[in-house]
Amino acid sequence: MPDKFRVGLVQMSATPDPEQNLSRAIEKLHQAADKGAQIVCLPELFQTQYFCQREDAALFDLAEPVPGPTTAKLADVAKQLRIVLIASLFEKRAPGVYHNTAVMIDADGSIRGTYRKMHIPDDPLYYEKYYFTPGDLGFKAFDTQVGKIGTLVCWDQWYPEGARLTALQGAQVLFYPTAIGWHPDEKEQYGEAQHNAWHVMHLAHAISNGVYVAAVNRVGFEQGDVRGKKAPGKGLEFWGGSFLADPFGRVVAQASHDKEEIVIGDVDLRVLEDTRRNWPFLRDRRIDSYGAITSRLID
Repeated sequence: MPDKFRVGLVQMSATPDPEQNLSRAIEKLHQAADKGAQIVCLPELFQTQYFCQREDAALFDLAEPVPGPTTAKLADVAKQLRIVLIASLFEKRAPGVYHNTAVMIDADGSIRGTYRKMHIPDDPLYYEKYYFTPGDLGFKAFDTQVGKIGTLVCWDQWYPEGARLTALQGAQVLFYPTAIGWHPDEKEQYGEAQHNAWHVMHLAHAISNGVYVAAVNRVGFEQGDVRGKKAPGKGLEFWGGSFLADPFGRVVAQASHDKEEIVIGDVDLRVLEDTRRNWPFLRDRRIDSYGAITSRLID
Protein backbone atom coordinates (compact mmCIF):
# COMPACT_ATOMS: atom_id res chain seq x y z
CA MET A 1 0.00 0.00 0.00
CA PRO A 2 1.29 3.51 -0.76
CA ASP A 3 2.14 6.01 1.98
CA LYS A 4 0.15 8.65 0.12
CA PHE A 5 -2.97 8.68 -1.99
CA ARG A 6 -5.14 11.39 -3.48
CA VAL A 7 -8.80 11.90 -2.62
CA GLY A 8 -11.42 13.55 -4.81
CA LEU A 9 -14.70 14.89 -3.39
CA VAL A 10 -17.45 15.65 -5.90
CA GLN A 11 -19.57 18.59 -4.74
CA MET A 12 -22.45 18.77 -7.19
CA SER A 13 -26.00 20.00 -7.59
CA ALA A 14 -28.92 17.86 -8.75
CA THR A 15 -31.44 18.34 -11.55
CA PRO A 16 -35.00 16.90 -11.59
CA ASP A 17 -33.79 14.15 -14.00
CA PRO A 18 -32.13 11.12 -12.32
CA GLU A 19 -30.58 9.90 -15.57
CA GLN A 20 -29.02 13.31 -16.18
CA ASN A 21 -27.66 13.40 -12.65
CA LEU A 22 -25.98 10.02 -13.12
CA SER A 23 -24.43 11.18 -16.40
CA ARG A 24 -23.19 14.40 -14.79
CA ALA A 25 -21.73 12.45 -11.87
CA ILE A 26 -19.84 10.18 -14.26
CA GLU A 27 -18.43 13.24 -16.04
CA LYS A 28 -17.22 14.57 -12.71
CA LEU A 29 -15.60 11.24 -11.87
CA HIS A 30 -13.57 11.62 -15.05
CA GLN A 31 -12.62 15.16 -14.02
CA ALA A 32 -11.53 13.99 -10.57
CA ALA A 33 -9.43 11.20 -12.07
CA ASP A 34 -7.82 13.71 -14.44
CA LYS A 35 -6.77 15.66 -11.34
CA GLY A 36 -5.05 12.57 -9.98
CA ALA A 37 -7.73 11.36 -7.56
CA GLN A 38 -7.38 7.70 -6.63
CA ILE A 39 -10.44 7.57 -4.34
CA VAL A 40 -13.53 9.59 -5.28
CA CYS A 41 -16.69 10.12 -3.23
CA LEU A 42 -20.06 11.36 -4.52
CA PRO A 43 -22.64 13.18 -2.34
CA GLU A 44 -25.52 11.45 -0.59
CA LEU A 45 -28.29 10.25 -2.94
CA PHE A 46 -26.65 12.10 -5.84
CA GLN A 47 -28.98 10.67 -8.51
CA THR A 48 -31.92 12.87 -7.51
CA GLN A 49 -32.78 16.10 -5.86
CA TYR A 50 -33.24 15.49 -2.15
CA PHE A 51 -36.67 13.84 -2.33
CA CYS A 52 -37.09 13.33 1.44
CA GLN A 53 -38.61 16.80 1.69
CA ARG A 54 -42.00 15.04 1.43
CA GLU A 55 -43.60 11.67 2.06
CA ASP A 56 -44.71 10.17 -1.24
CA ALA A 57 -45.05 6.43 -1.78
CA ALA A 58 -44.46 6.83 -5.53
CA LEU A 59 -40.86 7.86 -4.81
CA PHE A 60 -40.01 4.35 -3.67
CA ASP A 61 -39.87 3.61 -7.40
CA LEU A 62 -36.56 5.49 -7.47
CA ALA A 63 -34.88 2.71 -5.50
CA GLU A 64 -33.02 -0.21 -7.08
CA PRO A 65 -31.19 -3.32 -5.92
CA VAL A 66 -27.55 -3.32 -4.92
CA PRO A 67 -25.87 -4.70 -6.99
CA GLY A 68 -28.04 -3.28 -9.75
CA PRO A 69 -28.02 -1.16 -12.92
CA THR A 70 -26.39 1.89 -11.34
CA THR A 71 -23.67 -0.03 -9.54
CA ALA A 72 -22.90 -1.82 -12.83
CA LYS A 73 -22.42 1.50 -14.64
CA LEU A 74 -20.33 2.97 -11.84
CA ALA A 75 -18.22 -0.19 -11.60
CA ASP A 76 -17.38 0.12 -15.29
CA VAL A 77 -16.30 3.73 -14.73
CA ALA A 78 -14.21 2.85 -11.66
CA LYS A 79 -12.45 0.09 -13.58
CA GLN A 80 -11.85 2.33 -16.61
CA LEU A 81 -10.44 5.17 -14.49
CA ARG A 82 -8.69 2.89 -11.98
CA ILE A 83 -10.29 4.70 -9.05
CA VAL A 84 -11.90 3.57 -5.83
CA LEU A 85 -15.43 4.97 -5.81
CA ILE A 86 -17.92 5.64 -3.00
CA ALA A 87 -21.51 6.08 -4.20
CA SER A 88 -24.59 6.74 -2.05
CA LEU A 89 -27.69 5.02 -3.46
CA PHE A 90 -31.36 4.44 -2.63
CA GLU A 91 -31.34 0.66 -2.18
CA LYS A 92 -34.37 -1.58 -2.69
CA ARG A 93 -33.65 -4.59 -0.52
CA ALA A 94 -37.10 -6.21 -0.63
CA PRO A 95 -40.70 -5.06 -1.10
CA GLY A 96 -41.27 -2.47 1.63
CA VAL A 97 -37.66 -2.52 2.86
CA TYR A 98 -35.38 0.23 1.57
CA HIS A 99 -32.03 1.59 2.71
CA ASN A 100 -29.82 4.64 2.25
CA THR A 101 -26.72 2.74 1.19
CA ALA A 102 -23.12 3.66 0.41
CA VAL A 103 -21.42 1.27 -2.01
CA MET A 104 -17.64 0.88 -2.05
CA ILE A 105 -16.38 0.00 -5.54
CA ASP A 106 -12.73 -0.92 -5.89
CA ALA A 107 -10.39 0.20 -8.67
CA ASP A 108 -10.87 -3.11 -10.51
CA GLY A 109 -14.64 -2.55 -10.68
CA SER A 110 -15.52 -5.03 -7.96
CA ILE A 111 -17.95 -4.13 -5.18
CA ARG A 112 -15.79 -4.21 -2.08
CA GLY A 113 -18.75 -3.82 0.27
CA THR A 114 -21.78 -1.81 1.32
CA TYR A 115 -22.69 0.33 4.29
CA ARG A 116 -26.32 1.03 5.16
CA LYS A 117 -26.96 4.33 6.92
CA MET A 118 -27.43 3.57 10.61
CA HIS A 119 -28.88 6.79 12.01
CA ILE A 120 -32.03 7.97 10.23
CA PRO A 121 -33.33 11.52 10.85
CA ASP A 122 -36.92 12.71 10.92
CA ASP A 123 -37.02 16.52 10.87
CA PRO A 124 -38.94 19.12 8.86
CA LEU A 125 -38.02 18.55 5.18
CA TYR A 126 -35.77 15.63 6.17
CA TYR A 127 -38.42 12.89 6.39
CA GLU A 128 -36.00 10.00 6.01
CA LYS A 129 -37.68 7.60 8.42
CA TYR A 130 -40.53 7.30 5.91
CA TYR A 131 -38.15 5.97 3.24
CA PHE A 132 -35.21 4.26 4.92
CA THR A 133 -34.95 1.26 7.21
CA PRO A 134 -32.03 1.73 9.64
CA GLY A 135 -28.88 -0.08 8.58
CA ASP A 136 -28.21 -3.56 9.88
CA LEU A 137 -24.65 -4.16 8.66
CA GLY A 138 -22.93 -2.27 11.44
CA PHE A 139 -20.00 0.09 11.04
CA LYS A 140 -17.44 -1.15 8.56
CA ALA A 141 -14.02 -0.45 7.10
CA PHE A 142 -13.08 -1.75 3.65
CA ASP A 143 -9.74 -2.81 2.23
CA THR A 144 -9.25 -1.28 -1.22
CA GLN A 145 -6.40 -1.20 -3.70
CA VAL A 146 -5.43 2.24 -2.39
CA GLY A 147 -6.07 2.09 1.36
CA LYS A 148 -8.46 1.04 4.12
CA ILE A 149 -11.53 3.22 4.00
CA GLY A 150 -14.63 3.70 6.12
CA THR A 151 -17.85 5.32 5.04
CA LEU A 152 -20.80 6.63 7.01
CA VAL A 153 -23.70 8.72 5.69
CA CYS A 154 -24.87 12.24 6.60
CA TRP A 155 -26.85 12.00 9.88
CA ASP A 156 -24.29 9.46 11.09
CA GLN A 157 -21.87 12.40 11.31
CA TRP A 158 -23.38 13.60 14.58
CA TYR A 159 -22.57 10.35 16.41
CA PRO A 160 -19.04 9.83 17.73
CA GLU A 161 -19.72 6.12 18.28
CA GLY A 162 -19.95 5.41 14.53
CA ALA A 163 -16.71 7.23 13.78
CA ARG A 164 -14.91 5.48 16.62
CA LEU A 165 -16.11 1.97 15.71
CA THR A 166 -15.14 2.50 12.08
CA ALA A 167 -11.71 3.86 13.00
CA LEU A 168 -11.10 0.93 15.34
CA GLN A 169 -11.41 -1.38 12.32
CA GLY A 170 -8.41 0.33 10.76
CA ALA A 171 -10.04 2.94 8.53
CA GLN A 172 -7.51 5.56 7.46
CA VAL A 173 -10.17 7.90 6.06
CA LEU A 174 -13.79 8.33 7.12
CA PHE A 175 -15.99 9.48 4.25
CA TYR A 176 -19.35 11.12 4.90
CA PRO A 177 -21.47 11.51 1.75
CA THR A 178 -23.97 14.15 2.82
CA ALA A 179 -27.05 16.18 1.94
CA ILE A 180 -27.34 19.01 4.45
CA GLY A 181 -28.48 22.58 4.10
CA TRP A 182 -30.41 25.53 5.42
CA HIS A 183 -34.14 26.07 5.76
CA PRO A 184 -34.68 29.48 4.11
CA ASP A 185 -36.53 30.84 7.14
CA GLU A 186 -33.73 29.77 9.52
CA LYS A 187 -30.61 30.75 7.61
CA GLU A 188 -30.32 34.36 8.77
CA GLN A 189 -30.69 33.54 12.47
CA TYR A 190 -29.16 30.07 12.74
CA GLY A 191 -27.29 29.44 9.50
CA GLU A 192 -23.78 30.28 10.62
CA ALA A 193 -24.09 28.29 13.85
CA GLN A 194 -25.59 25.29 12.04
CA HIS A 195 -22.80 25.14 9.49
CA ASN A 196 -20.16 25.68 12.15
CA ALA A 197 -21.51 22.79 14.24
CA TRP A 198 -21.43 20.51 11.19
CA HIS A 199 -17.88 21.52 10.36
CA VAL A 200 -16.58 21.20 13.90
CA MET A 201 -18.19 17.79 14.39
CA HIS A 202 -16.19 16.34 11.52
CA LEU A 203 -12.99 17.89 12.81
CA ALA A 204 -13.68 16.31 16.21
CA HIS A 205 -13.99 12.86 14.58
CA ALA A 206 -10.65 13.40 12.85
CA ILE A 207 -8.87 14.51 16.03
CA SER A 208 -10.34 12.03 18.49
CA ASN A 209 -9.67 9.06 16.19
CA GLY A 210 -6.46 10.20 14.51
CA VAL A 211 -7.87 9.72 10.99
CA TYR A 212 -8.56 11.76 7.89
CA VAL A 213 -12.21 12.79 7.49
CA ALA A 214 -13.94 13.77 4.25
CA ALA A 215 -17.37 15.42 4.16
CA VAL A 216 -18.96 15.45 0.69
CA ASN A 217 -22.04 17.67 0.42
CA ARG A 218 -24.30 18.74 -2.43
CA VAL A 219 -24.85 22.37 -3.33
CA GLY A 220 -27.71 24.54 -4.60
CA PHE A 221 -31.37 25.25 -3.86
CA GLU A 222 -33.79 22.32 -4.17
CA GLN A 223 -37.48 21.65 -3.70
CA GLY A 224 -37.20 17.90 -4.05
CA ASP A 225 -38.09 18.13 -7.73
CA VAL A 226 -38.07 14.63 -9.24
CA ARG A 227 -39.20 14.40 -12.87
CA GLY A 228 -41.15 17.64 -12.57
CA LYS A 229 -42.94 17.00 -9.27
CA LYS A 230 -41.84 19.31 -6.45
CA ALA A 231 -42.26 19.00 -2.71
CA PRO A 232 -44.47 21.56 -0.97
CA GLY A 233 -42.77 24.23 1.11
CA LYS A 234 -39.86 26.60 0.61
CA GLY A 235 -37.19 24.03 -0.16
CA LEU A 236 -33.64 23.69 1.12
CA GLU A 237 -30.41 25.52 0.32
CA PHE A 238 -27.63 22.96 0.47
CA TRP A 239 -24.52 24.64 1.82
CA GLY A 240 -21.75 22.74 0.04
CA GLY A 241 -18.51 23.34 1.92
CA SER A 242 -17.19 19.83 1.19
CA PHE A 243 -13.77 19.33 2.74
CA LEU A 244 -10.98 16.97 3.72
CA ALA A 245 -9.39 17.26 7.18
CA ASP A 246 -6.23 15.60 8.45
CA PRO A 247 -5.85 13.58 11.70
CA PHE A 248 -5.36 16.70 13.78
CA GLY A 249 -8.34 18.54 12.36
CA ARG A 250 -6.46 20.74 9.90
CA VAL A 251 -8.40 21.38 6.71
CA VAL A 252 -6.45 20.05 3.73
CA ALA A 253 -8.87 21.26 1.05
CA GLN A 254 -12.34 22.80 1.05
CA ALA A 255 -15.04 23.85 -1.43
CA SER A 256 -17.21 26.94 -1.52
CA HIS A 257 -20.80 27.18 -0.31
CA ASP A 258 -22.40 27.94 -3.65
CA LYS A 259 -20.59 26.27 -6.56
CA GLU A 260 -20.06 22.82 -7.98
CA GLU A 261 -16.45 21.85 -7.36
CA ILE A 262 -14.13 18.88 -7.22
CA VAL A 263 -12.11 19.03 -4.03
CA ILE A 264 -8.69 17.38 -4.28
CA GLY A 265 -6.58 16.56 -1.23
CA ASP A 266 -3.79 14.16 -0.34
CA VAL A 267 -3.87 11.59 2.43
CA ASP A 268 -0.43 11.01 3.97
CA LEU A 269 -0.34 7.94 6.18
CA ARG A 270 2.90 9.14 7.76
CA VAL A 271 0.95 12.11 9.14
CA LEU A 272 -1.60 9.68 10.57
CA GLU A 273 1.14 7.62 12.20
CA ASP A 274 2.94 10.66 13.58
CA THR A 275 -0.27 12.16 14.97
CA ARG A 276 -1.26 8.97 16.76
CA ARG A 277 2.23 8.59 18.24
CA ASN A 278 2.17 12.08 19.70
CA TRP A 279 -1.53 12.19 20.63
CA PRO A 280 -2.26 8.55 21.57
CA PHE A 281 -5.97 8.90 22.27
CA LEU A 282 -6.71 5.33 21.22
CA ARG A 283 -3.97 3.97 23.49
CA ASP A 284 -5.28 5.77 26.57
CA ARG A 285 -8.93 4.77 26.28
CA ARG A 286 -10.39 3.18 29.42
CA ILE A 287 -12.25 0.41 27.64
CA ASP A 288 -12.89 -1.30 30.99
CA SER A 289 -15.15 1.60 32.02
CA TYR A 290 -17.23 2.24 28.93
CA GLY A 291 -19.96 -0.38 29.26
CA ALA A 292 -22.64 2.18 30.07
CA ILE A 293 -22.19 3.80 26.64
CA THR A 294 -24.84 1.39 25.31
CA SER A 295 -27.48 2.88 27.64
CA ARG A 296 -29.71 5.57 26.16
CA LEU A 297 -29.60 7.43 29.48
CA ILE A 298 -27.77 6.74 32.73
CA ASP A 299 -30.45 7.28 35.35
